[in-house]
Amino acid sequence: MLTKELLKQVRQIEIRTRGIVNEVFSGEYHSVFKGRGMEFSEVREYQIGDDIRSIDWNVTARFGHPYVKIFEEERELTVMLLVDLSGSLVFGSVEKTKQRIAAELTSILAFSAMKNNDKVGLILFTDSIEKFVPPRKGRSHVLRIIREVLSFEPRGNQTDLKGALEYFNHTVKKRSIAFLISDYIDRGYERILNIVGRKHDLVGLVLHDPREKELPKTGLIKLRDAETGKIRYIDTSNSEVRKNFYNAIQYHDNLRREVFIKSGLDSVNINIGESYIKPLVNFFKAREKRY
Repeated sequence: MLTKELLKQVRQIEIRTRGIVNEVFSGEYHSVFKGRGMEFSEVREYQIGDDIRSIDWNVTARFGHPYVKIFEEERELTVMLLVDLSGSLVFGSVEKTKQRIAAELTSILAFSAMKNNDKVGLILFTDSIEKFVPPRKGRSHVLRIIREVLSFEPRGNQTDLKGALEYFNHTVKKRSIAFLISDYIDRGYERILNIVGRKHDLVGLVLHDPREKELPKTGLIKLRDAETGKIRYIDTSNSEVRKNFYNAIQYHDNLRREVFIKSGLDSVNINIGESYIKPLVNFFKAREKRY
């Protein structure tokens, strides 16, 4: 059963993100993510200037004067949200955890799709596939997706991006728009990312927490890996330790960035201590210029 607190959180996210969709992303989603092509709409009488290649000869023969076929953009799309729920997503050194931000991003994308009459589906994963919600339309379906991201209790703690991408590629046959929401604390997904990116329109949303970038100078601290459970003691007063930590994080970020660039795919950095509106708007605008 849904608790009052969960319903309250879902409602808060709905109010906040629907406002953002209506005020900030109105028209952006539609112009950036195009339909699959053109579909037949109707026939009408030929007018001067019409392309003669669009003449419907069967209707023309029936009525004795020329009629042309009218086509419209086939708008309906499928949007798939692949959301990482591994142990590191419950981390948050600021007001919100990465999982909460993932829920808000999911909500924005789902409501944007709903406003454009597109279907939305969800894949929750850790080191295994935790849940698959088939693509559907409607507000109640979007609210279900938000609830799942907020409240689902996964069995696993670690991250398997490769497995999640393989499952998506095998399960969703029709070309889709896919958003992979994760902190990308994993390796070995480079090849499948490239394969999925050729079949689907894949975009990476990369979650960062400021405390994961830099260690505070607070002396000896105990760190527990949220995914493996391993515990280490680190002397943060040692400048060399802090430097090595920073360099390791930068190295990992650079590797992930290069993977997306080599695959020709877009990725958006989301810092959970800052507003995610600006990087999303910048992404939409940059992509609109390219297309």
